[in-house]
Amino acid sequence: MLLLPGLAAAAPAMGQDLNLGGPPGAPPVPVQISAAQGITWSQDAQTVTATGGAKAVRGDVTVTADELVAHYVKKPGASQPPPTGSGTVEGGLDQGNAQLTELDALGHVHIYTATDNAWGDKAVYSVEQQVLVLTGHDLKLTTPQNTVTARDSIEYYAADRKAIARGNALIVSQDGRSIAADVITGYFSNPAAGGAKPAAGASPQTDESGNLKRVEAIGHVVIKTRTDTVTGDKGVYLPPTGEARIGGNVHVIHGPNELAGSDALINMKTGIATLLAAPGGRVSGVILPGSGKPNE
Repeated sequence: MLLLPGLAAAAPAMGQDLNLGGPPGAPPVPVQISAAQGITWSQDAQTVTATGGAKAVRGDVTVTADELVAHYVKKPGASQPPPTGSGTVEGGLDQGNAQLTELDALGHVHIYTATDNAWGDKAVYSVEQQVLVLTGHDLKLTTPQNTVTARDSIEYYAADRKAIARGNALIVSQDGRSIAADVITGYFSNPAAGGAKPAAGASPQTDESGNLKRVEAIGHVVIKTRTDTVTGDKGVYLPPTGEARIGGNVHVIHGPNELAGSDALINMKTGIATLLAAPGGRVSGVILPGSGKPNE
């Protein structure tokens, strides 16, 4: 196992626990790297590469992959760590002399904590930008409350406490309610412990619960409740209350019945959908007698 005591940089924590940056204001947390095949250190490239069953652990977050590449820079005035013969790193880099700039995970990537999991083919974490980007096939994020999948990428922005799923994005709650769209952005609550108030400048879309607070969906939006399917061009969903609003070419489908309008209000918990007409417009639709109908 390779312990990188200098490869640490504090970053604001985000709502999800899958934050490799560490808690804000806390002392730098070492990164522990291990691998089944070997660990190679390159002074010229300033990288540490772990191959074969590679694992990186930092605090409560673990990353596993076929290969891990840690990019680092020397701190100002620090001496270059001495090589260790074959180029493999047996101990750590020079104590406190190296600073992690980026961690790349390649092949069968799994990032997890005790509660949250993320999978993909490739992950890149930028320390400076405080951004983690997952790409590849079968992208998935699971939390105790929701499962998120996407075709193109799943991105985490630690400073803003948000995640973005791009391309056939889908978020499904434990009870089967779902939101699909071209792009879905989820905002998470402030993870401050003990009910502490958000720091100055924190997003008004956050609170202290640590859960998903707000979801914004853009493009080919489809919301499914227990009874209705609502489609539109864009939408906003508030998980704490179960309320959602869909706008742009909205259709509410309830069994064989379908209504069209400009906006719809949906309660994801009760399944009640209310269709709204544009100013000066009307709500229209087809209702099959005896089949029941959505609220107008």
